[in-house]
Amino acid sequence: MKLLSIAIPCYNSQDYMESCIESLLVGGEEVEILIVDDGSSDRTAEIADDYARKYPTIVKAIHQENGGHGEAVNAGIRNATGLYFKVVDSDDWVNKEAYVQILKTLYELLRGPQTVDLLISNFVYEKQGATRKKIMQYRKCLPQDRIFGWEEVKHMPKGKYLLMHSMIYRTKLLHECNLELPKHTFYVDNLFAFEPLPYVKNLYYLDVNFYRYFIGRDDQSVNEKVMIKRIDQQIRVNKLMVDAYINCKSTNKQLKAYMFSYLDIITTISSIMLIRANTEESLQKKKELLEYIRTENKQVYRKLRHSLFGRVMNLPGRGGRKMSVAAYKISQKFYGFN
Repeated sequence: MKLLSIAIPCYNSQDYMESCIESLLVGGEEVEILIVDDGSSDRTAEIADDYARKYPTIVKAIHQENGGHGEAVNAGIRNATGLYFKVVDSDDWVNKEAYVQILKTLYELLRGPQTVDLLISNFVYEKQGATRKKIMQYRKCLPQDRIFGWEEVKHMPKGKYLLMHSMIYRTKLLHECNLELPKHTFYVDNLFAFEPLPYVKNLYYLDVNFYRYFIGRDDQSVNEKVMIKRIDQQIRVNKLMVDAYINCKSTNKQLKAYMFSYLDIITTISSIMLIRANTEESLQKKKELLEYIRTENKQVYRKLRHSLFGRVMNLPGRGGRKMSVAAYKISQKFYGFN
């Protein structure tokens, strides 16, 4: 059995996927690399098959009809044989030294008396053109180099939340929580980083800069113009996160507080993108999103509306919307949104 399964969702990724794969091959036989060709029309499938032939005990090529990023992650989870599971997008890569430490830590944890459900590490924003690289690290929020529970998680500021890039789940946990990401939907990485959390009991934080998250292509899903164009998919993810939060059975206060903070961020991003679109239709969609939350759970609705972000994003009138946009731009710099 492999120690770690790594899924690489690929859609027309011929120009950059090899750099991603090469960085992961450093893990050797401890790792299973699942290259998921999501109905690509370029050389992605050919490249995936070449690596599978060259490294038959490490690399597996999976070909499927186009289902979007979420379905590619689903395929990775279904085919994973490793004890732990990680997603690495095809335009990203990992740091060699940190990778070695990650694998060593996972191996040592497996030999210990406690099961670890989630291993957390840092990631680096590899932003095109940026002279200084922003590092998302959690050393002030999480205990280091030991197993801990949610009760030991300190308050995370709005800019400090777990993303797919910082997370390695126990594979069986993803099966137990029946995680199934929606097809043909962008921004599902937020669901991956959110829905399984109530099932996570034991965590471990390794303070290494493992994942390198590339930002800079014009067609990337986090590009603001692209987000506005795909706003319906953002709203869909937002609603699914609302449902997951409402249905969370955990009574752990720190876990619920963290999940609410994350939901607050996502609802803020949805709201501001709808304001930025600046059409009657988009403003109506903003109202409908809030009405959906109110209908599903009035208490959650009130908490979101009365949070700092909730109040700023719902200022009345055209002037209020301008102030909301200005506040969001400040938040982008301060919290690192988008």
